[in-house]
Formats: sequence, structure tokens, C-alpha cells
Amino acid sequence: MPALCTSDVIQRGCCIAREVSRRQFLKNVSALGAAVIGGDLLRVVTRGPSQSWAATSQTSHTLAASPKTVHWGHYDSRIAPVLRINPGDVVTITSVHGPAPVPASLYAAGGIPSEQIPQALKDIEREVKDKGPGPHILTGPIYIDGAEPGDILEVHIKDIKLTAPFGYNLNWPGKGTIPEDFPYTALRILRMNLQKMTSEVAPGVVIPLSPFYGSMGVAPPAIMGKFSSVPPGIHGGNLDIKEFVAGTILYLPVHIKGALFSVGDMHAVQGDGEVNLTAIEATETIGTFQLFVRKGKRLVWPRGETPTHIITVGFDEDLDIAAKMAVRETINYLHEEKGVSRENAYMLCSIAVDLHIAQLVNGVKGIYAMLPKNIFVKK
Repeated sequence: MPALCTSDVIQRGCCIAREVSRRQFLKNVSALGAAVIGGDLLRVVTRGPSQSWAATSQTSHTLAASPKTVHWGHYDSRIAPVLRINPGDVVTITSVHGPAPVPASLYAAGGIPSEQIPQALKDIEREVKDKGPGPHILTGPIYIDGAEPGDILEVHIKDIKLTAPFGYNLNWPGKGTIPEDFPYTALRILRMNLQKMTSEVAPGVVIPLSPFYGSMGVAPPAIMGKFSSVPPGIHGGNLDIKEFVAGTILYLPVHIKGALFSVGDMHAVQGDGEVNLTAIEATETIGTFQLFVRKGKRLVWPRGETPTHIITVGFDEDLDIAAKMAVRETINYLHEEKGVSRENAYMLCSIAVDLHIAQLVNGVKGIYAMLPKNIFVKK
């Protein structure tokens, strides 16, 4: 089938709020990279960016979570930015998190002393009225000067620091991977040793912590309106990919002038799949990000990069379709960025790429593909 243009994707986006399901919308968007291009030989070439990264400064900013600097449960292009920066600037962001809909109150009911519960979380619970449809408290959005629709926002995750020694895990009736086996609510307040970076989640069971942000995203296209913070999508959002720790990069397609970047849903540690609905959800985190704008390149779906791997993603209510999308995205990357024919890229996906389940619990399920960088040797 012929590839769709970007306007086709945006036009189909309005169908989410009408008669077409989110699954069909995701299928339509994934078709952007589906056209087959010929080529037989495996070629690995070095390609520079079509234009340089847009970076005019490296000013440092601080953004603390407060009722005036968060939005609760949704991404939306109409949210006014709470900070404006230049490309290349560094932003240190405080985010708070807790069991919705009354996180501070539930922590108190779970035995956490009031003085240990972040004041910002108490204030946000009390003062923020526009909540939902999702449960996540997101700090932002941040307006990046020069970011335009069609650009790429490059998010360098410089540091993630857990600052509250407790978090929670929750399963909820009707949610999770096997809700029929656990048809009740179970909320667990879990203590963390921030010096050892561990949590004893059950007697004699100690888990190493590996913090990351479950949700990092830009504003979705305006036509999508107020978009729940639960499903991931073309804006990024609730990716729940545990590889996005400090020292990694997230690439996001820009849909709105200024990009409008937000973060939240901090995880102290999570297994692939997030099967019972939640990770160890971290109460308070300070993250440091450096944000760049890339001109002359286009993405349809988020991508990522670790020191050792390239990450591509696939999203759908059907896990098989999500896997197909992740494979196609990897083929697109290999062909566009490395000069590999599509047929040989498909081969590489089979012999060198690992598929992981990000999560099974956000309605739209997530697969991410891990392509090792060390297979590319200059000739």
C-alpha cells in the first residue's frame, strides 16, 4: 500500500474522538513507514544529520512541582507552558507521584508520617481541580523556542535522583494482566533505602532500584484534544520503557510549536510488562534533562538511544500488531540511518534485535526493540 503523508495521519487522528478506534488510528499512523524500498546488498554507511542540532545556549533552569506547574492525567496542546527555554538548555525538574485520586491522603493512611510526604504533593492534591482522565501528575509543559511541527525533540536524560524514601505498588480490580485472578484492590507502601538503592519488597526479598520516568512526552496534535496520560502514542507519554535511565536519550516527534515537553510517573524500578498495573511508583524525583531541537529530520513515532542500543517502539491494543510495528520501525531506522536494504534489515531484526514488552496494562500495549550498536563496523 502507498505510504501515508503526515496530513493523512493528523486527519485520521480526529477519528479517535469519533467512530474509529484507537487501534485503527495506530495502524494508520504506522503505515507511514511501511513502503518497501528495494536493495539487495547489506551496506553500512555513516550519515551525518541533514542539518545541525539547533542549540543556542546552555542555560540552566529549575522547575519545581506545584499546583501551578503540573497537569494531572492528560497531555493537551492547549495547556499553557510553565517554562520557556532555548534549545540546549538544561532543566532540573522535580516531579511528585502517588496513588490517585488522593495520593497524599493515601500515603498518610498507609502509615507515612505527614512530615515525610512532600508538601508539593499535598498542595497539588488539594488545589488542582482539572484531573484526569488518567492518574499521572505531570510537571510541565516546557516550551522550547524554535521547535516546530515536523522537528524532533531530543531529550538527554542526564540524571534521575529519588528524593523520598518510599513509593507504592497497586493492583486494581479489572486492571493488570490477570485481573480475573486478583479482583480486588491491593495498595502496598514500599520503603526504599536510598543509600543502597534497594527496596525490601517482602521479607527477605530485596530489589535493586533503577529509576526512570514512565511518562515523558510532548503535546499531541491539537486535533487530538485532551489526551489521557494512560496510553502511549505519537507524542510519547506513558512509554513505561525501563531502559530510559540516566545517560540515555529519547527522541520525540514535535507536533505543536514549542513542543510542550512534560514528565512524570516516576518509577523506582519496574519489570518488563509491568504486569500488575504498577512499578514501584516513586513519590518524589529530581530529574535533569537537556533538550535539543533537531531540524531536517522527521519521526512519526518515538525512538530512543542508550550507550549500547537503539530503541524503536510499537504500540497497539493487540500485542502482535505492536510487535509488527516495532519491527517495521527498526527496519525503517536501519534503512534510513544506516543504508541497509529493507530485506537485509528484516534479516538483522531476526538475528540481532531483541523485542521486549514495555507494558501490558495501559490499554495500548507496548513493545520496544533493542538494536545493538556494536554490530556496525566501519569498512
